Amino acid sequence: MLQNIRDNSQGWIAKTIIGVIVALMALTGFDAIFKASTNSNEAAKVNGENISQNELSQAVDMQRRQLMQQLGKDFDASLLDEKMLRDSALKGLIDRKLLLQGAHDAKFAFSEAALDQVILQTPEFQVDGKFSAERFDQVIRQLGYSRMQFRQMLAQEMLIGQLRAGLAGSGFVTDAQVLAFARLEKQTRDFATLSIKADPAAVKLTDDEVKAYYDQHAKEFMTPDQVVIDYLELKKAAFFDQVSVKDEDLQAAYQKEIANLSEQRRAAHILIEVNDKVSEAQAKAKIEEVQARLAKGESFEALAKEFSQDPGSANNGGDLGYAGPGVYDPEFEKALYALNKDQVSAPVRTDFGFHLIKLLGVEAPEVPTFASLKDKLTRELKTQQVEQRFVEATKQLEDASFEASDLAQPAQDLKLTVHTSAPFGREGGEGIAANRAVVTAAFSPEVLEEGANSAAIELDPETVVVLRAKEHRKPEQLPLESVAGPIRAQLAKEHASAAAKTKADELIASLRDGKAALDKPVDGQAWKTTEAATRSQEGIDPAVLQALFRMPKPESKDKPTFSSVTLPDGSLVIVRLNGVNEAAAPTDAEKAEYRRYLASRAGQQDFAAYRKQLESQADIKRF
Repeated sequence: MLQNIRDNSQGWIAKTIIGVIVALMALTGFDAIFKASTNSNEAAKVNGENISQNELSQAVDMQRRQLMQQLGKDFDASLLDEKMLRDSALKGLIDRKLLLQGAHDAKFAFSEAALDQVILQTPEFQVDGKFSAERFDQVIRQLGYSRMQFRQMLAQEMLIGQLRAGLAGSGFVTDAQVLAFARLEKQTRDFATLSIKADPAAVKLTDDEVKAYYDQHAKEFMTPDQVVIDYLELKKAAFFDQVSVKDEDLQAAYQKEIANLSEQRRAAHILIEVNDKVSEAQAKAKIEEVQARLAKGESFEALAKEFSQDPGSANNGGDLGYAGPGVYDPEFEKALYALNKDQVSAPVRTDFGFHLIKLLGVEAPEVPTFASLKDKLTRELKTQQVEQRFVEATKQLEDASFEASDLAQPAQDLKLTVHTSAPFGREGGEGIAANRAVVTAAFSPEVLEEGANSAAIELDPETVVVLRAKEHRKPEQLPLESVAGPIRAQLAKEHASAAAKTKADELIASLRDGKAALDKPVDGQAWKTTEAATRSQEGIDPAVLQALFRMPKPESKDKPTFSSVTLPDGSLVIVRLNGVNEAAAPTDAEKAEYRRYLASRAGQQDFAAYRKQLESQADIKRF
C-alpha cells in the first residue's frame, strides 16, 4: 500500500515542492493553492462548504509569486490583470473543493502514518539521502506553510491524486480504434507545390484610393489617448534608518531562536500492517514472532528486510533516517523518544499497524552563538518595526490623499516628493506606467474625469503610490500625410495578394480541366515535388502541411486534387496532392504505444468530463 502511495504521489511531491507546486495547475487548474485558516468573510460557497476571502487572497498571492519565480527577469507585473487573476484563483479553489468533495464521496482516505511515510521518503526533505526535519521546515516555510497546513494540503493532494488516477487510469480503447489511429498517423502523401509570388511593387495606387482607405478607417489613425500623472511614492526601505533595536529584544529573540532547535533521532522500524486481509490479532502475533527472533540475537536489519511491509524502508534495513519531533505518528514518536541508542521498543500500535522501533542514533542540535546571529536577528526585528510603520504610513497616505484636492498636502504631511510621469496611453509605458494597476487607476473615471486622487496602489510589497491626473491628452485625428506611407504599403500588399489569388485560382481551374499540363513550369518556375511526406515532415511550411493533410484523396494518379495556401507576405502556394500512401500494419510495439497514448487521452477526457459534471451538478455561489 505504501508503495502505491509513493507511486501516485512521490512524483508529484518531487516536482512540486521545489517547483512551488507547479503541477497543481495541471491537476486543479492552478500552480499552488492551499487550504489555510479561514474567516467569516466568504468568497464562495460550494455545496454548502465555504471558501473564505482569506483563502482567495492567499491563492491569488501564491499565483502571483509562482509567475514571478517561473518567469524570473522576464516577469512584467504590468501585464497582470488583477481581476482576471482573482477570477482564475477563485475558479481553481472551487474546482479543488469539488474534487475534494468527489474524493470524499468516493470514500478515498489516507492515514496519518501514510502521510508520515510520504514526507519521510520525499527527496526534497532529505540531506545526504536521509530525512532532515530542518530541511523539511525550511522548504515548507519558503512556501508559506506551517507543518499542520502542509500536512493538510498534502493529504488533500493525495486524495485528488487518487481520484484522478482512478478516473484517468481507467481509460481504454478498442483494437479498431488503435488500428484506425495508426493508419492515419502513419499515412504519407505525395504532393507538389508551386509558388505564386505577390508583387506589391507592381501595384499602382492613386491618391484617391489612399484617401478613401484613410476615410473608411479613420478610427485607426488617431493619436493615442494619453495621460500625464503626478504621484507620491512611499517606499518601505525609507523606514529602516528610522528604527532601532534594543539589546534586551535581541537577547529575547536569540533565546527564542535557539529554543526552537531540537535533537534529531535516526529510527529504523519493522512494520506489520493491519488491513482487510490481516486482522489485529494476526498482525500482533507476527510482530511478536519477529520480536522473539530479535531476542535470540538475529539482526534487526535482516529481519526488517524479510518481514517489514514498508517497502520504502525495508530494503534499507528499516532505516528511516534522522527526524525531529512532530514528524512521526504520536505513538511512534513517543516510543522512539523513550529509547536509548541501539535499543528496540516493544510492539507499538499505530493507525498503520504494529511496529518494532530501533534507535540508531541521536544528533544533538548545534547551537549558534549570539554573535553569529546578531546581524540576522537585528534585521528581523527591524523588519517587524518597519513593516508596522509602513502599514501605518500607507494608511496615513491613503487618508490624506482622500481628503486632499491635490497631492501637495499629503506630500508635506509625509515628507514625500511629488513626481510627474511622462505621457502614457492605456497600453502603459515606461517607469511607473509599466504597472498595470497604475494605468488602470490613471484612466479610471474617478481620477481622469472627476479629478480625484487615487487610492493607494501597491507596486510591489515594498512600494505604494498615490496618483492624480495632471494632464489628459485626448485622441486626435492624425493627418493623412503622416499615415499615407503605411496606407500605401497595406493597400499594395492587399492588391498584390488578391492578384496572386486570382492567378492561382485560374491556374488551378486550368489544371483541373486539363488545359494546362500538370508538370509544366509556370512563368519559368517548376513544381517542387515531395514524396511520402509525413504529418510532421520537416522543411515544409506548417500551413502548407496542414492544408495537405486536409485535402481529399485523388480519384486517380492522373486526377490530383488541388488547394491553395496564402502566406503571411500575401504570396500563395498551390498544393497539388498526387497520391495518398497507406502505411503498413503497425508492429506490436507501435500498437502498444498508440494504445497507451489513446488510453491516456481518453482518461484525461474522462477526468475532464467528471470535473465538468461535478460543476454542473453543484450548488455554487460566488460573493
